[in-house]
Amino acid sequence: MNIAVIFAGGVGKRMGQTDKPKQFIEIEGKPIIIHTLEIFEKNKNIDKIVIASLKEWIEYLQELIEKYSIKKVEKIVPGGETGQMSIFAGVKAAKELYPEDSIVLLNDGVRPFIDDDLINRNIENVKKNGSAISCVGSTETFLIVDEDKNVKEIPERKNSLIAKAPQSFYLKDIYEVHIQAQKDGIYNSIDSCTLMGYYKRPLSVVMTDYDNIKITTPKDISLAESIYKRRLGKKEK
Repeated sequence: MNIAVIFAGGVGKRMGQTDKPKQFIEIEGKPIIIHTLEIFEKNKNIDKIVIASLKEWIEYLQELIEKYSIKKVEKIVPGGETGQMSIFAGVKAAKELYPEDSIVLLNDGVRPFIDDDLINRNIENVKKNGSAISCVGSTETFLIVDEDKNVKEIPERKNSLIAKAPQSFYLKDIYEVHIQAQKDGIYNSIDSCTLMGYYKRPLSVVMTDYDNIKITTPKDISLAESIYKRRLGKKEK
């Protein structure tokens, strides 16, 4: 099975003063998380969807899912105290529902500009290489620094990529790593590829495009609206 695990447990502090978490802010008349869910809903290779959500917003999210006829969502679970623990909540729910050889695609609820091609290439890359980290090329120079901000290394730009999402793995593998991390006292790893890399699991890349943004700040809302209108214009031609 191919399972989308969507994490929507953030409160969106960097979004500033809003009356709802960022995943429920509307773009072009529709909540961001619904834009995201609809892409997985329509993809023929995705069998089910699990969501980790803010506990106090689960009922509202369920109402949206019913309103927009998202049929593949099988379970919504409360998120955790950190991003890592919210991802684990979704992965754990998937582990309880589906075979351990299922492929899981981990995606932010506020990353709505993925597409069918990227989803399908993630799935195929996991089958071939055991993982798939969606990435874009770096357009600027990376600096590796120490704790005192002294530059220790400058990697060649051609070898520098920026990790985005989906980040995809076999369910058994990502679950095992999460369990080990908690045993080792790790609860706030920045993302899944960082956690998998820490435990020396093999990581393989699929390329995505620069539209694949995570909506985090007010500026991202304006950018997202621009991307949406551009993409809609292309479809109408």
